[in-house]
Amino acid sequence: MAEFSWDVRSPLDRALVAGQYGAQGDAGVSLTEIRNFDLVQVIVRRGKAADTAQAAKARFGVATPETPKAVQTTDATLIWSGPDQFFVLSKDGKHGTEALAQPFASSASLSDQSHARVLISISGARARTMLAKLSSIDLHHDAFALGAAAATSMDHTSVTLWRGNDRDGLAVFNVLVFATFAESLWHTILDSAAEYGVAISHSEELA
Repeated sequence: MAEFSWDVRSPLDRALVAGQYGAQGDAGVSLTEIRNFDLVQVIVRRGKAADTAQAAKARFGVATPETPKAVQTTDATLIWSGPDQFFVLSKDGKHGTEALAQPFASSASLSDQSHARVLISISGARARTMLAKLSSIDLHHDAFALGAAAATSMDHTSVTLWRGNDRDGLAVFNVLVFATFAESLWHTILDSAAEYGVAISHSEELA
């Protein structure tokens, strides 16, 4: 009889090999898959934008992102994902679908995307140069400032991209991609970053 396992595994479980990749020496790009996060898509119901904004303000202490940007709170990030919709990214179930069901019961619909998306954090001195190969978004710090976000594509793959807090004085770019396309995009990113040297890892901590 075949044995089955219900253990949750990352879609990058086979593709991600922690360590150094590409050019030797100091890595110009760092790639980190963030695992075990909660991701809820909040979709505003017709005529309920003000009620949703009020519910979000009461829950998170910040306004909902109405334009392409990501807003960080003490324990969550609200990421614009399209007109009248946004993601809530968090950890440990504090802002999962069950926790958000009551606050948004009368104003928005919720969709749990925790296992439908892969989250990749990209940083390093050559991160912008590498990303320029894959995306038409202008990622210069004046054009894509801290907290900027975009629903865009990388190498013809739909992604949600936003700039998180800087690390060691360098910009950090976060990419959410559908799980079914994650491995393909991961290899494309590796190929694009190889000439700069890549430090590969995974983490349980949100960037």
